Amino acid sequence: MKNSTSSSRQGSSPAHPPSADRERLPLGALLALAMAGFITILTEALPAGLLPQMAQGLAVSQARIGQTVTIYAIGSLVAAIPLVAATRGIRRRPLLLAAIAGFVLANTVTALSSSYVLTMAARFLAGVSAGLLWALLAGYAARMVPPHQQGRAIAVAMVGAPLALSLGVPAGTFLGALWGWRIGFGIMSGLALVLMVWVRLRVPDYAGQGRGRQLSLRRVFLLPGVRPVLFAVLAFVLAHNILYIYIAPFLASVGMAGRTELVLLVFGLSSLFGIWVVGTLIDRHLRTLTLACIALFGLAALVLGIAGGVPALLYLAVGAWGVAFGGSPTLFQTALAKTAGDAADVAQSMLVTAWNTAIAAGGGVGGALLERVGVAAFVPVLLMLLAATLAAVRAARTHGFPASPTRWRPA
Repeated sequence: MKNSTSSSRQGSSPAHPPSADRERLPLGALLALAMAGFITILTEALPAGLLPQMAQGLAVSQARIGQTVTIYAIGSLVAAIPLVAATRGIRRRPLLLAAIAGFVLANTVTALSSSYVLTMAARFLAGVSAGLLWALLAGYAARMVPPHQQGRAIAVAMVGAPLALSLGVPAGTFLGALWGWRIGFGIMSGLALVLMVWVRLRVPDYAGQGRGRQLSLRRVFLLPGVRPVLFAVLAFVLAHNILYIYIAPFLASVGMAGRTELVLLVFGLSSLFGIWVVGTLIDRHLRTLTLACIALFGLAALVLGIAGGVPALLYLAVGAWGVAFGGSPTLFQTALAKTAGDAADVAQSMLVTAWNTAIAAGGGVGGALLERVGVAAFVPVLLMLLAATLAAVRAARTHGFPASPTRWRPA
């Protein structure tokens, strides 16, 4: 996401480090970025596991507590593009620290607040911070390594998200039930403070873009390959969220209502495997992996539609779905970062907007299908969306998802 000029590498490694050093990933810095993603996802999702406790503590209904997740998504949705566009000239590490500080403040206020309105304001701030942070992570990771390692670096930086969903949210829910929901948010504030120190000590700083090199939002959007990647994100993530958000009624329809937690655990663990596979192969096979993930998700959806009532096949299909989705953020972010080059930060903010739009639309579209047609409509709609995604990726063989590896474009 960041520009690649030599002047932007102040405080980083020399311009021509030894080849052995170039082959070694800067794991300390990349894991700090992964920790930032972990905190972001955990902050977003934790209220879903603590609805009863938060509702009692703030004296409101569980439905109103559910809106703390909605307001977080809205904050990311409305802030990502304008905030990133407005901060392109600022040095990258102070900007990253500011985004993390937003989580410190938001989670501290949430932990201490006895007012629902104040809590909602804090959650909106957390969403704004998330929109900025997600727009920074992929490009930041890519700038730390040579072009042939950028996919792997982004994969390491993205591992915090599936870890948060598969391990962080269950652990936070358990601690919240054991010690009180405020403790969970307090722990996240503490983790964010530790992360700020970690970032300051281990993550290199880079210059922002000079005014003469800043492209307008319209020009970034019209760069060859950007629109196909954004469309693929929108369609793929929409398909995922229709099924993921309404997995409980889907499982109830096939007689497995009591297995929701186990099914989600299978999904979470398999998503970790997916991100490992993608991280290993992405720098040589970005296009092939993207097509394979879309096809695998489609096959999983088909099995769920035809044989979802057979437990063994259902778990197998959910595992395949998890593998396909687990690596998808890395694939899409890497594709967009390489496509947009020096304008990657702005392009990534568009990806954040597309992703959150798909989340919101998934709730709305899935809910409408559930009420008007029933869960039987899920699989056909998923297959149509995935077919459109596949077509968009196949067509973008020159820009976006190129047939041959592309190098990071310098400024």
